[in-house]
Amino acid sequence: MSLVDRIQEDLVASIKAHAELRTSVLRMMKTALKNKQVELMRALEDAEAHRVLETLIKQRREAIEQFTRGGRADLAEKETREIAIIEEYLPAAATAEDMRAAVRAAVAETGASGMKDMGAVMKAAKARLAGRIVDGKTLSDLVRSALSVRA
Repeated sequence: MSLVDRIQEDLVASIKAHAELRTSVLRMMKTALKNKQVELMRALEDAEAHRVLETLIKQRREAIEQFTRGGRADLAEKETREIAIIEEYLPAAATAEDMRAAVRAAVAETGASGMKDMGAVMKAAKARLAGRIVDGKTLSDLVRSALSVRA
């Protein structure tokens, strides 16, 4: 069963169970996926659907940061619960150690010698972590750290 179909089935179950937050999040996810399908003019593959959901999580994390700065802990908590629901539909996240190992291997593979090689190292590291959720900022920080030692 595709990810889009699974979300649709879970949405129906959530509506029947009167789970308001879950229903709201699943509707938001379904809409985002449908918008991407319309944009591409074809059905989404699971990898594309995962990228859409990762974008939704990134948006929620940015909102949490804003709400926290604005003193709205209640809204930040709601966004955190939404992230937890979205993450149920994504593959396991790469651990910090997985990311460090991928960065080390990518630096060796590309022969990177300084910050000018950051793009190539990021691309190689992301390729090594394909199929798992990767926090881009964390990965970028790890690459920057590894390359600054080499410079």
